[in-house]
Amino acid sequence: MFTGLIETVGRVVSVKSGRDFARFEIEAPDIIDDVKIGDSIAVNGLCLTAVELNGDCFQADVMAESLRRSSLGRLKAGSRVNLERALAANGRLGGHIVSGHIDGTGEILGLAKEGIATVVTIGADRELIYYIVEKGSIAIDGISLTVKSVGESSFTVGIIPHTSGETTLTEKAPGDIVNLETDVIGKYTEHFLKNKKPEKSEEITLEFLAENGF
Repeated sequence: MFTGLIETVGRVVSVKSGRDFARFEIEAPDIIDDVKIGDSIAVNGLCLTAVELNGDCFQADVMAESLRRSSLGRLKAGSRVNLERALAANGRLGGHIVSGHIDGTGEILGLAKEGIATVVTIGADRELIYYIVEKGSIAIDGISLTVKSVGESSFTVGIIPHTSGETTLTEKAPGDIVNLETDVIGKYTEHFLKNKKPEKSEEITLEFLAENGF
């Protein structure tokens, strides 16, 4: 699991694409000394596994489902990406609970200055908007942010200068695609409310009799 607090901005060195997968090599000198093969690293919000290390770089494989759900398929050599290592058990949860499992993508509709902040407007499908709550949390390209407002087909977030300088979000332009992960607590709550727990079966089977010495 992650917090949505970006540790560093890395750079895509190369992308090798197959019919239904891709392998990314990402330069991450600020965190690579503490990365081991098998570690989880969120790349623009997607939880990926480091499968190979080479100098200041790690490589990660991305399956077809992740490419369909996210914007990773749009990355190319030179692209800057937000990186966060998995939360350590003794770490501070400074952002919010982020799983690294992307729900879908949104489109940057506009960026505007509001005092010290940059307000970013993002369009998204209504299926995603349903899970976005005003003043709630959302991860955008892996960044934990507070939702400023929500409309029928878009929402806004505010970016303070520190976040702007430490992530890639304000480098985006209208039309760019970003990864969205809505608050996992809301999704689980909805699931449990919609689905009644099945009652335990009282049927006595041959397996039950054998296991209990009958």
